[in-house]
Amino acid sequence: MLGAASVGKTSLVRQFVDGIFSDRYLTTIGVRIDKKHLEVDGRDVEVLLWDLSGEDAYNKVSMSYLRGAAGYLLVVDGTRKSTLETARVLKKRVDESVGAIPFVLVLNKSDLKPSWDTDQESVGLLASAGVGIVETSAKTGDGVEDAFRTLGAKLVEGT
Repeated sequence: MLGAASVGKTSLVRQFVDGIFSDRYLTTIGVRIDKKHLEVDGRDVEVLLWDLSGEDAYNKVSMSYLRGAAGYLLVVDGTRKSTLETARVLKKRVDESVGAIPFVLVLNKSDLKPSWDTDQESVGLLASAGVGIVETSAKTGDGVEDAFRTLGAKLVEGT
């Protein structure tokens, strides 16, 4: 899970793993690891989720966490245009550190879609380099399972 600070990475993981959402904001410090089993294309897949602290002006994500990663979700907050630029920078750093691995661009906070402030052309360019794009709402759960399954299917396909 990669993205700017406060885009909803931890909330997406909580919704996916436990089916819950909390309005209480807790900053992730370092990394939090969760596990969940999925069935993808008839295969049982164990997914290890590394929820990394968000990147902002004061905190850079350590690319060392990505060694051995098979893929990632690149999360953008649809209501904050600046998080799209952070995602672009993170993707470039991932490519330079571990190579081009599959990713899904996740546009989070679809429950606030009337307030979205993203440049669709830039979103499309970034998404075209990955597995695809999924709109999610960690709050309502919409699209959350799809985001993880989309990445899981790409990873199973590559094995």
